[in-house]
Amino acid sequence: MFSANQGGMLLDDAPGEPLGPTGRPIREIPEPRPVDHHGPAKIIAMCNQKGGVGKTTSTINLGAALAGYGRRVLLVDLDPQGALSAGLGVAHHELNLTVHNLLVESAVSVENVRMQTKVENLDLLPSNIDLSAAEIQLVNEVGREQTLARALSPVLGEYDYILIDCQPSLGLLTVNALACADTVVIPMECEYFSLRGLALLNDTINKVQSRLNPKLTLGGILVTMFDSRTLHAREVMTRVVEVFTDKVFDTVIGRTVRFPETSVAGEPIITWAPSHPGAIAYLQLAREVIERTAVRGQVLAGAR
Repeated sequence: MFSANQGGMLLDDAPGEPLGPTGRPIREIPEPRPVDHHGPAKIIAMCNQKGGVGKTTSTINLGAALAGYGRRVLLVDLDPQGALSAGLGVAHHELNLTVHNLLVESAVSVENVRMQTKVENLDLLPSNIDLSAAEIQLVNEVGREQTLARALSPVLGEYDYILIDCQPSLGLLTVNALACADTVVIPMECEYFSLRGLALLNDTINKVQSRLNPKLTLGGILVTMFDSRTLHAREVMTRVVEVFTDKVFDTVIGRTVRFPETSVAGEPIITWAPSHPGAIAYLQLAREVIERTAVRGQVLAGAR
């Protein structure tokens, strides 16, 4: 069983309980149990207003890993750059129907836009540059912040997870994602400017929670592109864990050239190089996500 030490990378070589990159003891997470039915979907917004932090890569590979554990997953490309779609081998520039049509045309449904990917149990709502016009087109609509929620509601019972890849900004599209999400996962690189941006994003999450979506929670912070050899990365990691404590995932995604290669190949690292430490890390992350969402579901059920 893989542990969240990223291939044995320890921060403390002293005798005793080994520590992972986050400075916490390495924890074994059991394989998720198979499911005998699907839905209702837990919606996760993958969000960070800073670009280049591994957000799209994490959305693709977390989705593929969840699908590998028998969960039905829908990926939503909510970025006009269409990187999520391209990363799954979709010629998104040639598509006639995308998320843009789903948001601005009442006659278009998920069924019209949805595509099957090469990965079993993993579907996609693709996007392209047309989506850049959506914010202008939606600005005068009544309930514009809930447009995505209304579009996704008919298929919530078909999936276990819906992952939304948000654009690197805090505009109306991102607010739509937060307004319909159950939780937010924030991928972040261990560097100073990423740390500064967390405060702004956390403030936006709190505003959406209080004004639009009371169920919204911070599901976790995912450290990506981590290089334990640099003092700066280790210092930022320490600070993130100090501030956000158990909200930081145990799983840490290391820096590797393999992720850009998988983007060119148009498939997740889970299927392209399943034995690579990056693939193993995303499988570990999927187990954490399943564990965390299951615990939250039990808490909500108890509250009712």
